[in-house]
Amino acid sequence: MSIEVRQLSKTFNDFQAVKKVSLKLETGSLTALLGPSGSGKSTLLRMIAGLETPDSGEIHLTGREATYVSAKERNVGFVFQHYALFKHMTVFENIAFGLRVRKQGEKEIKDRVFELLNLIQLQGLEKRYPNQLSGGQRQRVAVARALAPRPEVLLLDEPFGALDAKVREELREWILKLHDETNVTTLFVTHDQQEAMEVASRILIMNQGIIEQDGTPIQIFDRPATHFIAQFVGETNFIDTEVSEKGLAVWGPFRFGVTPFFTVGQKIRIYFRPNDVYVTGQFETLQVKAKIVKTRFKGTTIEYKLDVGEGRIISAHLPKGVALASGFTEGSDVYAAITAFHVFPL
Repeated sequence: MSIEVRQLSKTFNDFQAVKKVSLKLETGSLTALLGPSGSGKSTLLRMIAGLETPDSGEIHLTGREATYVSAKERNVGFVFQHYALFKHMTVFENIAFGLRVRKQGEKEIKDRVFELLNLIQLQGLEKRYPNQLSGGQRQRVAVARALAPRPEVLLLDEPFGALDAKVREELREWILKLHDETNVTTLFVTHDQQEAMEVASRILIMNQGIIEQDGTPIQIFDRPATHFIAQFVGETNFIDTEVSEKGLAVWGPFRFGVTPFFTVGQKIRIYFRPNDVYVTGQFETLQVKAKIVKTRFKGTTIEYKLDVGEGRIISAHLPKGVALASGFTEGSDVYAAITAFHVFPL
């Protein structure tokens, strides 16, 4: 089932949570709705599910308008952040709940529940109650309950938000496998950038009620469309300067080529990621002198805070192996170059 939203808006009292949002998701797609708290992503998801009524705009599911169709009639599965399992019901009965509401036969219910238990890898736990399961297991049961009536769309609102980092990582792999097996059109809300990058093939980034960028994870990361995207997604350095001459901006020892669309004297902000700062122990072309003033171990990378003169500090990330082999330490004199950057007007 495809999802299409046209000019959808929603206001709570005097706060406009969603502002004329339009989007289209193809059948079988796996999409992340990413944004900070309060950006409107959960409200948008709930309107698609039929749990909130829009003030204006349209929702179309498989080409049919569903703006004011009840949640029950939309054939949409919804998974909440905190599972929302029925504590007094076993795993079996939780998964079977939607099927019983639809008055399906006992054999059909049993077959479907055990099919889903195999799919979520919880065979043999059907008689347990939610308080006898781990957080990750409870979330799998919540997904299975949503899938039981064979929905054409699966919506997940911060599905891994209440879980610890290791379990979140395991469930990311699981949701990918689940999507490959079910091919159900899936839209999930998250504020976790890494989660969105790893799981989704397409990311919609919301900010202040609008979608600021729509693209693949690589497009979002490497070609941010706005100031907000550049600062929100991943770690970044940013510096404020102005265009010093046509096609050129200068900041300390660095020279940046900018498009001719920027005028001389125009104030600009230049963004560049720490992994786009190239650091060596010996001078190479277009590098500037720098001093390492602080180091920080970050797992697969080591972060260096570099003073490039007159107290100007930038961050550089080097792969751990490269960094350790270089022998760089706090106080080391090094050379640096910025290999990629993005420029926005101020």
